[in-house]
Amino acid sequence: MLRLAFWSLLFLNAALFAYAQGLLGTARSNEHEPARLKRQFNTARMTLLTRDQAEAAAKAAAPPAGGDAADVTASASAAASAPAPASAPSAPVPAPAYACTEIGPFNSADARRFEARLAALDLGDRQSRQTIQAQDVSSWLVHIPTQGSKEAADRKAAELRNLGVTNFYVLQGDSPLKYAISLGVFKTENGAQAMLAQLGKQGVHSARIAPRGPQTTHYVYRVRSLDAATRKRIEGFAERYDGADVKSCG
Repeated sequence: MLRLAFWSLLFLNAALFAYAQGLLGTARSNEHEPARLKRQFNTARMTLLTRDQAEAAAKAAAPPAGGDAADVTASASAAASAPAPASAPSAPVPAPAYACTEIGPFNSADARRFEARLAALDLGDRQSRQTIQAQDVSSWLVHIPTQGSKEAADRKAAELRNLGVTNFYVLQGDSPLKYAISLGVFKTENGAQAMLAQLGKQGVHSARIAPRGPQTTHYVYRVRSLDAATRKRIEGFAERYDGADVKSCG
């Protein structure tokens, strides 16, 4: 019984191996594997070529020499002949600006009139006003600076007499000019300069000129980021007021 089972299994394995190798055919035909290979390659229509024939066939199938280079050259020529793209228009050059412009000083009345003219320019927060203390000059004093004491002032007065200067007096009172020597008060600066020149000819070289007048409140205007045209208009406004200057500021 065991022998029969052994031979049965051996026969089945052999049959399965033969079927897997195609030796028993397929369900569609009875041809074996060698027959299928022969049909697929169609060996009856194959032709053996000589070496010369094979080289000639390879040359005929290859692309013409220099074809790629010719294409590259043609592309480069086309690119060179193509019109260059139009350049974008350049941005307009901004008008020159003055970072800071200072106008003044003005007294109270002139400041009101000048500020009314500035309002027409619509400067907004670019405009500011500063208050300063300034002297309203009414005359000019020719003098020798303070000598520090009455004794020193008396000695200087004696020197002046020796030089032939007699029109002077020693200033008194509680002021920075106490014990200074006044040589004359003039309504114009030119008159004071003439007196100073005359004293120099007489040998007096320590005399000075000082403006006189009360301290009053003045106003100065500052404007930022002005273009040239607007600054020109402001300069025209300032010309209407004595002592008002237009200058750049930090």
